[in-house]
Amino acid sequence: MPTVSYKGEEIECEKGANLRDVLKEAGLSVYNGKMEQLNCRGSGSCGSCAVQVDGEVSEPSKKEKARLWLPPHHPSHDVRLSCQTKVEGDVEVTKGRGLFGQHI
Repeated sequence: MPTVSYKGEEIECEKGANLRDVLKEAGLSVYNGKMEQLNCRGSGSCGSCAVQVDGEVSEPSKKEKARLWLPPHHPSHDVRLSCQTKVEGDVEVTKGRGLFGQHI
Protein backbone atom coordinates (compact mmCIF):
# COMPACT_ATOMS: atom_id res chain seq x y z
CA MET A 1 0.00 0.00 0.00
CA PRO A 2 1.30 3.47 -0.84
CA THR A 3 2.10 5.92 1.94
CA VAL A 4 1.27 9.63 1.71
CA SER A 5 3.44 11.91 3.89
CA TYR A 6 1.96 15.34 4.70
CA LYS A 7 2.53 17.76 7.59
CA GLY A 8 4.39 15.16 9.64
CA GLU A 9 1.69 12.51 9.17
CA GLU A 10 1.96 9.27 7.21
CA ILE A 11 -1.24 7.84 5.75
CA GLU A 12 -1.56 4.51 3.99
CA CYS A 13 -4.01 4.32 1.10
CA GLU A 14 -5.04 2.16 -1.81
CA LYS A 15 -3.10 2.51 -5.06
CA GLY A 16 -5.13 4.81 -7.34
CA ALA A 17 -6.75 6.70 -4.46
CA ASN A 18 -7.55 10.39 -4.94
CA LEU A 19 -4.92 12.44 -3.05
CA ARG A 20 -7.36 15.10 -1.78
CA ASP A 21 -9.72 12.43 -0.47
CA VAL A 22 -6.92 10.51 1.26
CA LEU A 23 -5.82 13.63 3.13
CA LYS A 24 -9.36 14.75 3.90
CA GLU A 25 -10.27 11.33 5.35
CA ALA A 26 -7.18 11.59 7.58
CA GLY A 27 -8.40 14.96 8.91
CA LEU A 28 -5.77 16.95 6.98
CA SER A 29 -6.61 19.94 4.81
CA VAL A 30 -5.01 20.93 1.50
CA TYR A 31 -6.52 24.43 1.70
CA ASN A 32 -5.19 27.72 3.05
CA GLY A 33 -7.31 30.35 4.78
CA LYS A 34 -10.78 31.02 3.44
CA MET A 35 -10.36 28.46 0.67
CA GLU A 36 -11.25 25.84 3.29
CA GLN A 37 -14.86 26.98 2.77
CA LEU A 38 -14.69 28.48 -0.73
CA ASN A 39 -13.20 25.59 -2.72
CA CYS A 40 -14.86 23.70 -5.59
CA ARG A 41 -15.19 20.47 -3.54
CA GLY A 42 -12.87 18.49 -5.78
CA SER A 43 -14.17 19.32 -9.25
CA GLY A 44 -10.79 20.70 -10.37
CA SER A 45 -12.07 24.17 -11.22
CA CYS A 46 -10.84 26.44 -8.41
CA GLY A 47 -7.17 25.45 -8.14
CA SER A 48 -7.02 26.01 -4.38
CA CYS A 49 -5.94 22.44 -3.54
CA ALA A 50 -2.62 22.85 -5.36
CA VAL A 51 0.26 21.04 -3.68
CA GLN A 52 3.77 20.01 -4.56
CA VAL A 53 4.01 16.23 -4.87
CA ASP A 54 7.19 14.19 -4.84
CA GLY A 55 6.64 10.53 -5.67
CA GLU A 56 4.55 8.24 -7.81
CA VAL A 57 1.28 9.83 -8.95
CA SER A 58 -0.92 9.82 -12.04
CA GLU A 59 -0.17 12.02 -15.02
CA PRO A 60 -2.03 15.36 -15.10
CA SER A 61 -5.33 15.25 -16.99
CA LYS A 62 -6.24 17.80 -19.67
CA LYS A 63 -8.60 19.43 -17.17
CA GLU A 64 -5.85 19.77 -14.56
CA LYS A 65 -3.33 21.11 -17.07
CA ALA A 66 -5.85 23.70 -18.26
CA ARG A 67 -6.55 24.92 -14.70
CA LEU A 68 -2.86 25.18 -13.89
CA TRP A 69 -2.44 27.61 -16.82
CA LEU A 70 -4.77 30.08 -15.07
CA PRO A 71 -3.60 32.60 -12.45
CA PRO A 72 -2.38 32.44 -9.79
CA HIS A 73 -0.90 29.19 -11.09
CA HIS A 74 1.39 28.52 -14.02
CA PRO A 75 2.78 25.19 -15.30
CA SER A 76 6.28 26.29 -14.21
CA HIS A 77 5.14 26.36 -10.54
CA ASP A 78 5.55 22.57 -10.29
CA VAL A 79 2.29 21.94 -8.42
CA ARG A 80 -0.56 19.48 -8.85
CA LEU A 81 -4.23 19.76 -7.98
CA SER A 82 -4.68 17.22 -5.20
CA CYS A 83 -8.31 16.67 -6.26
CA GLN A 84 -7.17 15.50 -9.70
CA THR A 85 -4.16 13.45 -8.58
CA LYS A 86 -4.18 9.69 -8.04
CA VAL A 87 -1.66 8.12 -5.67
CA GLU A 88 0.32 5.38 -7.46
CA GLY A 89 3.11 4.86 -4.91
CA ASP A 90 4.72 6.53 -1.91
CA VAL A 91 4.43 10.33 -2.07
CA GLU A 92 5.49 13.35 -0.06
CA VAL A 93 3.11 16.31 -0.24
CA THR A 94 3.91 19.97 0.53
CA LYS A 95 1.41 22.84 0.64
CA GLY A 96 2.74 26.24 -0.34
CA ARG A 97 1.94 29.68 1.01
CA GLY A 98 -0.69 31.95 -0.51
CA LEU A 99 -4.44 31.52 -0.72
CA PHE A 100 -4.08 28.95 -3.50
CA GLY A 101 -0.82 27.44 -2.20
CA GLN A 102 0.98 28.89 -5.20
CA HIS A 103 4.18 29.89 -3.37
CA ILE A 104 6.21 26.72 -2.88
